[in-house]
Amino acid sequence: MSDISAQLDAFVGQTLVPTTWGPDEVNIPMIRHWAETMGDTNPVYLDDDAARATGRDGVVAPAQMLQVWIMRTFTDKMAGNDPSQVWTDLIATLDAAGYSSVVATDSDQEFFAELRPGDRVNYTEVIESISPEKKTGLGVGHFVTTLKTYRNGDDEVVGTQRWRTLRFKPQEAKAPEAPRALRPRPALNADNAFWFEAAKEHRLVIQRCTSCKTLRHPTGPMCGECQSLEWDTIDASGRGTVYSFVVNHHPKIDAFDYPLIVAVIELEEGTRLIANMVGIAPEDVVVDMPVELDWIDADPDLTLPAFRPAAREEH
Repeated sequence: MSDISAQLDAFVGQTLVPTTWGPDEVNIPMIRHWAETMGDTNPVYLDDDAARATGRDGVVAPAQMLQVWIMRTFTDKMAGNDPSQVWTDLIATLDAAGYSSVVATDSDQEFFAELRPGDRVNYTEVIESISPEKKTGLGVGHFVTTLKTYRNGDDEVVGTQRWRTLRFKPQEAKAPEAPRALRPRPALNADNAFWFEAAKEHRLVIQRCTSCKTLRHPTGPMCGECQSLEWDTIDASGRGTVYSFVVNHHPKIDAFDYPLIVAVIELEEGTRLIANMVGIAPEDVVVDMPVELDWIDADPDLTLPAFRPAAREEH
């Protein structure tokens, strides 16, 4: 076993975060904000009668909100509280061995019990595993997996979350003559292939339930309103506004131009989608700014919608 492997193995099983309670009880206002932002219309989250009709005692929080209840507050972050010393030491060990870059790879969650308004949530986090050195497309590195265990006020485990990152040695820059990497391919299936085919024709379509006429995106097999499996599509106007956005700087992947603006666009039809912003500097993007449809013809097999600032109307 190499020295670095022995050093890394010593971190496995150590506690990053001892039992820590979330700042707020599970509550209806936060559930409402989350459901509206995510477009989740399941009535059991906000309607007691609908929840009781399913055998529950009342409304429940969406399972995917589990991490929300333990997030640090803005005031806590601004106070500059030190991170876990174990984590600091682990990163220092990796950095010293040349594994100075990081990319998140996946997050696996399991849910065991539902939370209701008034519940309190705490969590602990430990280093579950650190892989041997692996060769990846980004460079050689180690996958670090941490395990968060969430409990309610009765000390019942309500969920777990495995968070995995790759700490790697960045590869040397490719020679200028090397061909540019392709954009990542979408995971095509029976529920979304039609959308990408329409994009190749420079058509932005929105899936529509033929029973109740509800529009939905992302695409899916069933209407969230009436549970109908029948659907068709409409062509979007291509007009919308910026709902939110981020600017990606790192890690840099050859297939993209940086800085990379990734925005949630609210179409005038009411649905939202994630797309790149083009034709604008990052510092000029603002929430609620009007935008219009553009297209990124990435390669012969992939065309994606993008959005640019809407042209000003002539008066």
